[in-house]
Amino acid sequence: MSAIKFGPARMPSRESPEAAIEALEARGLSACEIDFEGRFWMDYDFAARLGAIARENGIALSVHAPLAGFMGHAERGKKLNMAVGMLDHSAGIAAACGAELVVFHPGFLLGRTREEALDSVCEQLGELRARLETKDRAVPFGVEVMGRVRDLGSLDDVLFISSRLGWVRPVLDFAHMHATSDGAFTDVDAFASALEATDDVLESGAPFHIHFSDIAYANRNETKHLSYGEGTLRAEPLRDALEMFERPATVISESPDVESTDEIAAILLGR
Repeated sequence: MSAIKFGPARMPSRESPEAAIEALEARGLSACEIDFEGRFWMDYDFAARLGAIARENGIALSVHAPLAGFMGHAERGKKLNMAVGMLDHSAGIAAACGAELVVFHPGFLLGRTREEALDSVCEQLGELRARLETKDRAVPFGVEVMGRVRDLGSLDDVLFISSRLGWVRPVLDFAHMHATSDGAFTDVDAFASALEATDDVLESGAPFHIHFSDIAYANRNETKHLSYGEGTLRAEPLRDALEMFERPATVISESPDVESTDEIAAILLGR
């Protein structure tokens, strides 16, 4: 049976590391993703202290890089350089706090074939890795499954990138996958199939990294995250599918409200 760490996609407090961990513990949560999607708000000292307290309390940390920090740019220049800088800094914060991985988005087709775009993502990630190694911040990265059916970032795309680059792990966003499949993730088999494919490319001991929330979608594209119960994605099939694997899992709630995160926690953790 998979051991599950669970927590929110946003730090519950930016006031201090102590306040953040206390807020997680008060709700019985054991994971948190550091939210840099919009901007960097944490310095290295904050990160180091946060990591130390998190380790003392058995809380798994991860980092979500800024949304503009994606790889696979069609042209080299200012935007690529900016993205590399964002991912470099994200990795520095991750190294300082001992985060499991840095989550990032895979980019866009930008008029190219899927094969060309994926080759570009892998090439630019390889260059990024070489840069990070010189700075002692070559932490694992996690490439997220995206929620738009005609763009880059399907489960197959993410598995391809991860299979080519052993330091890049798939991040299963089941809300996105539910949207792009037109609501197919309603039973254990659907979740188990995605987990099995991911299990095949993950190195031994690395946890599944999962994003989860209820979701609204149209034409197989995500539209917004929903409070739990407002849509058709449920946590019970995920819980039952995870029980089929020995690999541990870190599940991050991207629900828009605290109550939904706590409700999902109760289901996944058997409270």
